[in-house]
Amino acid sequence: MRRPGEGIMFKRSNYNRHQLKKIKGLFIRFKITAIVLVVVIIYFFASKSNYSQPESPSEISVQKLWDTADSVGWRPSSTPRSNWPPPPNESNGFLRVRCNGGLNQQRTAICNAVLAARIMNATLVLPELDTNSYWHDDSGFQGIYDVDYFIKSLRYDVRVVESVPEIKKHGKTKKIKAFQLRPPRDAPISWYTTVALEKMKEHGAIYLTPFSHRLAEEIDNPEYQRLRCRVNYHALRFKPHIMQLSQSIVAKLRSQGHFMSIHLRFEKDMLSFAGCFDIFSPHEQKILMKYRKENFADKKLVYSERRAIGKCPLTPEEVGLVLRSMGFNYSTRIYLAAGELFGGERFMKPFRAMFPLLENHSTVDSSSELTDNTQGLLGSAVDYMVCLLSDIFMPTYDGPSNFANNLLGHRLYYGFRTNIRPDRKGLGPIFIKREAGQVAGFEETVRRVMMKTNFGGPHKRVSPESFYTNSWPECFCQISGSNPDDRCPPDNMMEILEGQLEREMTNLTSIGDD
Repeated sequence: MRRPGEGIMFKRSNYNRHQLKKIKGLFIRFKITAIVLVVVIIYFFASKSNYSQPESPSEISVQKLWDTADSVGWRPSSTPRSNWPPPPNESNGFLRVRCNGGLNQQRTAICNAVLAARIMNATLVLPELDTNSYWHDDSGFQGIYDVDYFIKSLRYDVRVVESVPEIKKHGKTKKIKAFQLRPPRDAPISWYTTVALEKMKEHGAIYLTPFSHRLAEEIDNPEYQRLRCRVNYHALRFKPHIMQLSQSIVAKLRSQGHFMSIHLRFEKDMLSFAGCFDIFSPHEQKILMKYRKENFADKKLVYSERRAIGKCPLTPEEVGLVLRSMGFNYSTRIYLAAGELFGGERFMKPFRAMFPLLENHSTVDSSSELTDNTQGLLGSAVDYMVCLLSDIFMPTYDGPSNFANNLLGHRLYYGFRTNIRPDRKGLGPIFIKREAGQVAGFEETVRRVMMKTNFGGPHKRVSPESFYTNSWPECFCQISGSNPDDRCPPDNMMEILEGQLEREMTNLTSIGDD
């Protein structure tokens, strides 16, 4: 029998218990929500910090960029590290080549010609430079390079002669007629040891034409690659008057402090190749389209798509914006290596407003020799040397540019000199947003992109990067490397080549200190 009020008390107890459970449930939900909120807040601030801190303005030190990049213990060395006998007294015949294209495309072709001669045990005839079709300049090899130095430097690698010798046959004297061949593009070594060598033995001489990109770049033989470096960075030396002219320009530029060189590839041929027309007037677009139709394969190219993925050359203004975002200011002295800029002064005006101290070889040296040969091999050779010796080099369109690619490789070999290589793919969308009015955080975003690029130190070569752009590690060594294959060779040849390189570098780097 229940006591009075017992049922009511029981109901109240159940009710209170139910209320407590309800409150407890609400508290747990609130606690979970609070935890999630705290985690989200922490993640937000952490991700924001991680996003901006490493690429903050202080992370790009302009002062450090004026110095060479960190070598991490590597030094240039293209001397053989295994058995490398000198060329035998008797060769299999003569090799003639016609190197087409501009100065730097011809330069890589010369390196390939020397290697092809070594592979076939051939006597190399001084390479012919196809100057008429590209530069309308008939200087030739003898007018640009130091021939005696070239032949002497390669005496342990290949035999080089200036012309095919005459032979006596049936009482008559005549030159050996070379059998003409067209090598496949990027031909493997096997083509030279079979097809080319067979014709050489049959005819006594072969003539390979055209000879641009006619030997594969990636070869699984470090000694062959080192031979390319010996040709490119030691044997190919410009004639004394070109070296003196270049040295005079560098001395004048450096007399006022550090200077940067920029290869401003905003020219008709490259703009036509890239298919980047929309920023130009209707008349200018017609010129570019006509040039593209006459010189390149027919292909539909959409400007907005091309630009968004970094396929268009940077405009002069965009180059200036990148440099300013990195911390360079109006007092930066800049040497411009460029042909005739397409579109004229209206494209240069914004750049000149940011960086007024602009020079080129004509403004620094007004000698008649340079004025008359601005667009020829001489002008290109002088630009090459000035860019090689500058404190910083910046190519604006290095992908298909032989000039920029060769210089990047040469500067790497000559002491890891600083390069600024804009990531056009990363920068494209940033510039597009800026043009649409989204300017907040522009410079910081540009810095973040540029911080991910290599400024000239040793780095792994990844396709499509060319061997001529980056010959590491084949043409470099470490004095105390852990890997035996990377150690610098101690033999006499090493001393000869490295002594030669040291003398060359001393001569080149001291010209601004006079």
